[in-house]
Order: sequence, then structure tokens, then C-alpha cells
Amino acid sequence: MAASCPLPVTPDLPTLRAKLHGLLRFLREALPISNAHTVDFYTESVWEQLVDLPPETVLAVLRRSAAEAEAQPSAARPLAEAQGGSDSTDFPKVFCETSQKLVSVEAFALAAKCYSVQNLGICTPLEQLLVALRGNQKQRTDKNVKPDEFMNLKKSHEVQAMSELISSVADYYGVKQIIDLGSGKGYLSSFLSLKYGLKVYGIDSSNTNTHGAEERNRKLKKHWRVYHRRSKLDVSALALQTAKERKLQDEIECNAYAEGVGNSSTANQEKMSTSDFLPDFSGSVISNIRKQMENLHVHSHREENLYFENAFSVRDLLPINAIESTSSQTPKRKMLETNKERRKVTSKSNESNVYSPLTSFITADSELHDIIKDLEDCLMVGLHTCGDLAPNTLRIFASKSEIKGVCSVGCCYHLLSEEFENPHKECTQEKWGFPMCRSLKEGRWCCGRNARMSACLLPTESLFYRAVLQDIIKDCYGITKCDRHVGKLYSKSSSFLDYVRKSLKKLGLDESKLPEKVIMDYYEKYKPRMNELEAFNMLKVVLAPCIETLILLDRLCYLKEQEDIAWSALVKLFDPVKSPRCYALIALKKPQ
Repeated sequence: MAASCPLPVTPDLPTLRAKLHGLLRFLREALPISNAHTVDFYTESVWEQLVDLPPETVLAVLRRSAAEAEAQPSAARPLAEAQGGSDSTDFPKVFCETSQKLVSVEAFALAAKCYSVQNLGICTPLEQLLVALRGNQKQRTDKNVKPDEFMNLKKSHEVQAMSELISSVADYYGVKQIIDLGSGKGYLSSFLSLKYGLKVYGIDSSNTNTHGAEERNRKLKKHWRVYHRRSKLDVSALALQTAKERKLQDEIECNAYAEGVGNSSTANQEKMSTSDFLPDFSGSVISNIRKQMENLHVHSHREENLYFENAFSVRDLLPINAIESTSSQTPKRKMLETNKERRKVTSKSNESNVYSPLTSFITADSELHDIIKDLEDCLMVGLHTCGDLAPNTLRIFASKSEIKGVCSVGCCYHLLSEEFENPHKECTQEKWGFPMCRSLKEGRWCCGRNARMSACLLPTESLFYRAVLQDIIKDCYGITKCDRHVGKLYSKSSSFLDYVRKSLKKLGLDESKLPEKVIMDYYEKYKPRMNELEAFNMLKVVLAPCIETLILLDRLCYLKEQEDIAWSALVKLFDPVKSPRCYALIALKKPQ
């Protein structure tokens, strides 16, 4: 491995399991809140079933807790320390032991903060990891490259942060091939190939995405060529400047040499060599060149170096009489033709390292050799891979010897398949999105789709409209469960009345049987109870980070359970304000 610094120490498997079990103790009581369906909020009397407090109290406490958390981010530490051991007697009473209803909002909010990723102490600092991966090598960077010119700010932030980490891991392990699963529009793949010179295969199940990625990659390469042409223009200006300095330096040196001929012996003349010319030159022109190269941020890139190499050579910068003449001088025209051919070869060589989009549906059992013919030692990466693709990425990494490392950022937790969600339903599926680790499998643990969706926030009013609509459908049409979805009609509706009319029509129900007055009576009936729904929604929001922690801990424990994995960690890779799904799972195989 390239870097000499040891990788950061990460929590071991027993430590992670202890933290996981503490989280499970809390979630066993709290999950009914996350799993309650907002649609059934009024029809099933959800508030009365799960909360033994007035909604005004819940709202006041949660708002105050949010304000305090913003002012003092470490407020959850005392509870986290209290839960360090296996004894839970000091745990504040959150739920009633008899009714299982929520009785303390303060304890609920504190516990939820305690069991979020940032307060559990399971993350490895990104900067610490990057320093270890690079060792004594300088960071490869190019401030002139601005990906936000062809990506939105969110995507630009994600791509830059993740590509920097991936290139550092690639350098550390000495691999050049990257497999990007769920590559989508190809932003990450293109950036890795163009900026870092890596050979990237982007695999996506959507043929439309693949063709779109090919076209986008073509445009990105065009952008890169424009950028490099600008760099070459800067180099040309530098060459012109140094040529003028060289001419002046030659005149000074020649005059000095002529004076030396008149005042020295032949023996002294024979002692003169190229070293007599270089000190002054290296102190002015060479240092200027180095400064200009640093300003252009190209000296640390193989690809950019080629442009400097093709623009001018050090030979052209030195005084003519500072270089020994050879018996066979290459004609200038022939040199130009040779350089031109070399540039063609270089261009073809660079083209071999570009991004190659492929279309294929990936499962945990996919054979990569059938998809990538020249598969070699590589890294597998995924930026916001949806649903089961994230856990399958980890499974493929663990099972394939060619894949030396993995960097995976998952999303769309609501699309995960759960092994124990429907225990009585027959299913032939063998590998599930959740759970992955042995502890949760042995405990037959299940989150539930509603809990996994809890991080997907919607305006309270839209939830209120949908909940009241459900009561109308139940009372007026006798339908307790409806397989069809209303969708995003809230944003297209001018009022509650308009929303109900459009919804009934979409659901195939006869809207003419409901007079306007009947509809508005339902609205007036539930409007005073809208704060119940708002408070309940806030409870689900507070719990959302705990659900994500459970999923991430499950995946990290799975990696720790694999015998041939040398190192694995959870890293906060993105700014959560810019990119809410900000955690990356990283792992490296043992060297063979």
C-alpha cells in the first residue's frame, strides 16, 4: 500500500454491538410512533393510542429542544454516557410500562439525540482518514476546475467530496479501475475519470440513464478540453516571457564570455562548462516557471503535466551554448511531427481512462466478469444508491476478490426489502436489504416501511388534507383500505375542497354524491385537531435519525463480521445541510 500512515482506529465489533443493543432498547418502544401511518391518523385515533400528553405540550417541548440543540450541539452527551453500560436503570422514563404511551417528551427528545449517528461515537473523522490515506503525498487538487459549472450545487458538493476520497483510497491501494454502481447520470464517474485519470465503469439499470450519461460525458470532456486550452494559453504566454528573458540572459552571458576570452588563458576557457551558465538562469527563469505552474495547479496531475510537456521543454529554455551539440541533430520539422504523433498517442492513452457507461441490473449475485470483460483489481463505489443496491454493493465487495475497497453512500431507505416485515408471506428472495448483520438477523428485527420513510418530510397541511380525506372515504364510501394512491395532488389544489374533488376522481369514486357542505364540515371538524397531526409528525421527525442509525450500524457490523476485510468505517462525507444522506461506509480488503 502506498501510504505509510496507519489508518484511523475504528470501533470494533463488540463495541458496535453494544451500541446497537442500546439503540434497539429505545426503538422497541419508539417504533410504533414511526410506523404509524399518517393517512390513518384520525380514522385509527393514533394520537390517543400512542401519546398520553396534550399536543400543545409536545409541540412546545420539541420546539424548545430544537432551539437548545442548535445552541448547544452536545446536549445529548449526558444521556449517551449514562447508557454506556448494559444497565438501563438510569434511563429516563419515556413510555408508560402499562399502556406503552409516550409520557415524557423531554426524555424522548434526549434519547433520540443520544442514539443519532453523530452522538453515538461510531464515525471516523474524514480529515483524519484522508491524512492517513495520503501519507506523505500532497493532496491532488485543481482549483481551476469548477464542477458547479455543469452540476447543481448539491451534486457538485457530493461529487467533489466523494471523488477526493475515492482517489485517495485508489492511490493508497494502488488500483486504477473504479466500478460505480447505480451511476445514474454519470457525474461522479465522469469526474473521477477526467480529473483523476481513473478508469471508471458506471453501471446503471436504466438504459435511459446510460445513454444520457454517455452524452453528458461527451459534454464534460468538451468542457475539460476548453479548460486545458486555457491552461495551454497561459503556458504559451509563459514560454514567450521566458524566451525574452533567455535572449537577454544570452546577451549578458555572451558579453561576459567575450570579456573572459580577452583576459584569460586557453586553459581557463577549457574549464568553463554549462554550470557557469545555470546558476543565474535557474534563479530567475526556472523559479518563475515553477511559480507559474503552481498557480495553474497542474504540476500534481499526470494529465495536466502532458500539456506542459507538449507546450515547451526545458531544452528550449536553456541558453544554446549551455547544451552539448550532438553529431545527429533532429531537424526542427521532424521534431514537430514527432511531438505531434506523441500527442496523438497520449490523447489515445488518456481516452482509455475515460468513463464507460454500462446498462445492467445489479443484484448481490451479479457476476462482474460477465459485465466488465477487462475486470481487474478495483474499487466499488456508489453515490446515493437506492434501496437494496447499497447493501448489495457491500455484499458484492465482500464476495469478489478483485474488489479491494468499497465506498458506499446509500439512500431511499423506504425502498429496502426487509426479511422479517411480512413473516407469513411466502417469498423466494434469499438476500434482503435489511437486516444484514448477524445480531439483527438472529433477533429477526424489522423496522417497517413507515419507519424507514420517516425521514421523508412533507408539509403538515398536506398530511392533514390526506388524513381528513381518509375519514371521508371511510364514512361516505365504506372503504377502510385503498390500494390506489392520491399522489401529489396537494400542490396542484387550490383549496381543501378542490383537493378532495380531485382525489376522489383519481381514486375512481363518485364525487357527485358529496355536496360541498359535507366536505367542508369534515374540514371544520378536524381543523382544531390539526396541531395533533403537527405534533405527531414532529415526533416522527425527531425519531428519523435513529432509524438511519440502525440501518447504518447494521451495515457497518456486517462489514466488521467479514474475515478478509482489514479495515472498515463509517464517515460523515457530506454537509448534511446540503446533502441529508451524508454518511459513507468505507472498507478495505486485507492485502494478498
